[in-house]
Amino acid sequence: MKTTNRAVRTPGGLSVRLDVRALTVVLLLLVAALTTSVVLIGTGDFPIPAADVLRTLFGEGNAGQEFIVNELRLPRVLVGLLVGASLGLGGALFQSISRNPLGSPDVLGLGQGATAGALTVIVLFSGSADQVAAGALVGGLVTGLAIYVLAWKRGVHGYRLVLVGIGVSAIVTAVNGYLLTKSDIVDAARAVVWMTGSLDGRDWAQVWPLLGLCAVLVPLVLCNARGLRMMEMGDDVSYALGVRVERVRLLLMVAAVLLTASATAAAGPVSFVALTAPQLARRLTRAPGPNLLASLCMGAALLVIADWLSQRAFGAEQLPVGVVTGVLGGVYLLWLLVTERKAGRI
Repeated sequence: MKTTNRAVRTPGGLSVRLDVRALTVVLLLLVAALTTSVVLIGTGDFPIPAADVLRTLFGEGNAGQEFIVNELRLPRVLVGLLVGASLGLGGALFQSISRNPLGSPDVLGLGQGATAGALTVIVLFSGSADQVAAGALVGGLVTGLAIYVLAWKRGVHGYRLVLVGIGVSAIVTAVNGYLLTKSDIVDAARAVVWMTGSLDGRDWAQVWPLLGLCAVLVPLVLCNARGLRMMEMGDDVSYALGVRVERVRLLLMVAAVLLTASATAAAGPVSFVALTAPQLARRLTRAPGPNLLASLCMGAALLVIADWLSQRAFGAEQLPVGVVTGVLGGVYLLWLLVTERKAGRI
């Protein structure tokens, strides 16, 4: 498929440039995510055909199907879609701001920071599930603020941001290990289950906060996509083109931290989605810039596909979705390393 750009002019005189290939990729990823979601809703101890799932979603199923679909399985799938979309978009923002493919929440330590917040609530206070989620959100926000403050020196620049993030990640990982050693066996087992990243037991209580946050942050991020794309050319060029660089950077970093921390609070630290989704999206679209919408859709598709694999690919043994994303992400990174080495770029 060749990259084709087309200019569309509205009746009001506004001209919009459309990348046909990127738009096609976004639509295909949406179809893949939604199709997998329907299949996933029908998967379980009581299988439901896809046609019946669709009828039930439109209010035409029987009482049993409505309970299984709407109360048991739909919330889990919606949390998976929202978490994957949040991680994909947050990863694209961090990689674009840092101008580094390793500038993802996994590497910068935001996931570890959210884990520290959750472990603090579990180990020190034996908190409820809602309190653990709140602790994870606070931990991610505090870690993001610490990284931004420590990386600041007449602005925040890419390599400094990544290096500071790696250092903070190492410190917070050590803190997490200390918290685990100080916990009793029950709290330690509960903490380890949470740290793997899982969608088990997710219900509407996790859907609504995450949906509300995405409804606010996603339009905000997309409205600033033009400034973010210009910032990839460097701060001096961006200033010359009228972009308020530090204001846009701070706004988008706050949005990325909120997206990542809220996703971690809802499902635990699901690894590698934020790192791989933006890179896979860029390889498919072959378009310059941050590819925000494609990364969002790629993250959602990756997570629901990984959730389906975690339930069906290992027989009767179901794995947490974080284990599957970790394996898939590790395979992708190894493939990327071999490809880059053969191309002579590393």
